[in-house]
Amino acid sequence: MDALPGATVRSGADRAVLADAVIRLRTSRLVGIPTETVYGLAASTFDPRAIEQIYAVKERPHDNPLIAHVSSIEMARSLCRSWPDAASVLAEACWPGPLAMVLDRDESVPAIAAGGRDSIAVRMPAHPVALRLIESFGGPVSAPSANRSGSISPTEARHVLADFVDEDLLILDGGPCRIGLESTVVDLRSETPVILRPGAVNADRIASLLGCPVERPFVDTQTDAPGTASKHYAPATPTRLCTLEESGGPETAVITIAVAPSSVPSPAVGVRFRVDLPDDPEVVAAMLYSTLHAADLSGSKRIDVVPPRGPDGLQVWNAVLDRLRRAASNM
Repeated sequence: MDALPGATVRSGADRAVLADAVIRLRTSRLVGIPTETVYGLAASTFDPRAIEQIYAVKERPHDNPLIAHVSSIEMARSLCRSWPDAASVLAEACWPGPLAMVLDRDESVPAIAAGGRDSIAVRMPAHPVALRLIESFGGPVSAPSANRSGSISPTEARHVLADFVDEDLLILDGGPCRIGLESTVVDLRSETPVILRPGAVNADRIASLLGCPVERPFVDTQTDAPGTASKHYAPATPTRLCTLEESGGPETAVITIAVAPSSVPSPAVGVRFRVDLPDDPEVVAAMLYSTLHAADLSGSKRIDVVPPRGPDGLQVWNAVLDRLRRAASNM
């Protein structure tokens, strides 16, 4: 009897492995790819059969759109019915990088690759393995985060393997993700750009580059953007946001963010897991999902997160706070 297929992790720097990944994409199979934000579950953007597999394997709602990853601006333009000046400005300034732009979808792109919408999100990842794969394949790949829908996003190859160990999946190991949070998503289809999901490229930078105001919807509002469901990025363990004084207790995991070391009390009796993250939003972003993964595996009955307490509207923490609010929606 033939062995059942299972996920494998192989070095994305190996040319033979990359060639194998290209063959998989050309035969309607999936590949786990590293990016600077999180690992993605990739399929050819123009292959409806493979895109259907993404939705099935992730258990993702079919109306949740995917981001098409490209290796050039020309490739991105070919996916869009129109390409405004704002898209050129942002692409030149921010790509490769953690910015996805929502534009009108070209009719050549299957609707399933955009969650059935008339729009499509496109970005150029800033990771050498992802870029080499797309260039070698010769076309765009659609790649949501490589995890079961709604759960914690993967920032290491082992996180992908843990979620999809029984699937027929080649995972390209490109090391830990440098940024660690999903890309900023900006909608450019109207006169005023709209931030649909906060990320490393903040609204002030986009406004400065475009020379116009940028709308920033309420952070918990679900939109047409990928990864904006109210419950998302969530551990299986019940998770709550709380004050330092409220945190802890028997069989809990405690994560504090940007709390002065002198303010952190001795671990409470019964606390199984504790991590104190620094007052540095870039470091916290890079460590957040790995820390949540570890807390989720600690055997704790609850995860308490003490979020950063910066001034209202402090943009440097917006992306972290967005992910924490969604992660804590399971309580």
